[in-house]
Amino acid sequence: MTIGLLTAVTFVPTLGAIVLALVPRRLAGVHRMAGLAVTLVALALSIPLWFGFDDDSADMQFEEFARWLPTLGVGYHVGIDGISLLLVLLTTFLTPIALASAWHAIEDRPKEFVITMLLLETGMLGVFVSLDLFLFLVFWEAMLIPMYLIIGVWGGPNRVYAAVKFVLYTMAGSGLMLVAILSLYYQHGAATGTYTFDLLTLARWVMPPGTAQTLMFLAFSLAFAIKVPLFPFHTWLPDAHVEAPTAGSVILAGVLLKMGTYGFLRFCLPLFPDAAVEYAPLVFALSVIGIIYGALVSTVQPDLKKLVAYSSVAHLGFVMLGLFTLNQQGVVGGVIQMINHGLSTGALFLMVGMIYERRHTRLIAQFGGLWKVIPAFSALFLLVTLSSLGLPGLNGFVGEFLVLLGAFQVNGWLAAVATTGIIFAAVYLLWMYQRVAFGELTHSENARLSDLSPREWAVLVPVLVFIVWIGVAPTVFTGKTEATVSALLAQVQSKASVAFLR
Repeated sequence: MTIGLLTAVTFVPTLGAIVLALVPRRLAGVHRMAGLAVTLVALALSIPLWFGFDDDSADMQFEEFARWLPTLGVGYHVGIDGISLLLVLLTTFLTPIALASAWHAIEDRPKEFVITMLLLETGMLGVFVSLDLFLFLVFWEAMLIPMYLIIGVWGGPNRVYAAVKFVLYTMAGSGLMLVAILSLYYQHGAATGTYTFDLLTLARWVMPPGTAQTLMFLAFSLAFAIKVPLFPFHTWLPDAHVEAPTAGSVILAGVLLKMGTYGFLRFCLPLFPDAAVEYAPLVFALSVIGIIYGALVSTVQPDLKKLVAYSSVAHLGFVMLGLFTLNQQGVVGGVIQMINHGLSTGALFLMVGMIYERRHTRLIAQFGGLWKVIPAFSALFLLVTLSSLGLPGLNGFVGEFLVLLGAFQVNGWLAAVATTGIIFAAVYLLWMYQRVAFGELTHSENARLSDLSPREWAVLVPVLVFIVWIGVAPTVFTGKTEATVSALLAQVQSKASVAFLR
């Protein structure tokens, strides 16, 4: 098999990690520079995917296939559509930003940290491009190890507890998903005579509705709901975010959580359409609960990082709400909101990390009056805060508007309740910002803070560009996914035999 573009994008970080493993540990600066260079190469390689992508086609593009374990029906099959394209680009975009943010924050074992981040990038990209269930499961499990190390080695005081909790939660869901994958494999083989893990082949098969389909849907859904995390499977997230280093939090919020929402779109809806339609009202309701719960809990957080962590529960609630409206506006809104959350919440974690490096505290009560001392930081922090709460003209508004537009077509009452989540978001985010940036300087330590450095400007500006770009010209991005979403919904509706409760 000739190496294609997707394979190159996916495995360049691993190749870089192998080369860096041979560089002596004492050359910390070399590791940082080389690691950043490798992630920038992966980003550069991924850009042709955007320009070479056919917006009007719902088919998989840039496909590559090679036999891997032919006797078991396992193949190396990768490709992207309008959904995975955006997530691949989000991954290659955020990884160098996360590495650059850790330039001075990670002083202990920087070589191992850079290698771990590169291996994590390969795992994340592999999840988004895999079109074989066996291959998908390999990448899904493989990315757990680097994330465990990032939290457990370079995290805060309770890092081991948070890392173990993260792995146990994820493995619990993954175990059931493995059982469901094997069950799907054997059922398809028994019905068609072809035993395969190929996703496109399995998606074309019309699985009979019934208990088997429901159980497989629930097994997949549990694994993905934990990763989202969908209420009430969210309790691992605040611990992981608070204990992870800034770079880990950026990747965790920006990319890893999207694996759950992506899994629902890529696997649950096309493979188990009857069960998906039957359980859509339940997911719809849990999403609304998550929106309100995440917002209310965020409001009472004294710690900046924990506030941003709980806000992810609310924002991902909007994503799940959009996906299970099962209509065009809602699903497109959910997809674009995945990208928006990665940018806005990733930027919030970056800025919380920057202020923590200066003050070594994240307690909101320890700040106040920062606008007078570090105006550039405060101004950019305000822009990111407004993006996160969904101000019109910025990226967050686009996704939330489309999601709610789709939700009102399904259940007006629940959509109205979900809309209050936007009001609550304004409350906890603006109140947080008021206490941090405005008022009097009550702590003398804050008077000596330095404003943004050139490196920090370089880290933040690219994210801010996309925050504004998506808000001003959203069709540039939604246009990439509309054809794929239309085809997916048509596939679900044609295969489903249970009417969606409206």
